[in-house]
Amino acid sequence: MRFDQHTVVLLVRPPDAPDLPLDAADRLQDAHLAHQAGLVEQGLVLAAGPFVAADDDRLRGFVVLSVSPEEARELYHNDPAVRAGRLAVQVMSWMVPEGNLRFESVPVPRSMLEAAAGD
Repeated sequence: MRFDQHTVVLLVRPPDAPDLPLDAADRLQDAHLAHQAGLVEQGLVLAAGPFVAADDDRLRGFVVLSVSPEEARELYHNDPAVRAGRLAVQVMSWMVPEGNLRFESVPVPRSMLEAAAGD
């Protein structure tokens, strides 16, 4: 059997994440979403989204990328929320049977305002 290999990033809230005032946290989240949207537009991110109702509330999001794990680490090192210490990344390779997954190009939100507009 043949396999496709993807790079996966888990976005995790570290135990020592700084507390921020709500307006600063909102601005940082918008910067994080804009960074993520930029990676999508470059074709580097195949799929991404937040976790909801997770058993472990430290788990914040999941990203599938078309780059090597080393490149993913570098890309997410530049994420504003990672630089600010609000998120940490766990990077790994993920194998699925060849052809098992297909990714479509869809618009992603660049801010919380855009994300909320879909509700």
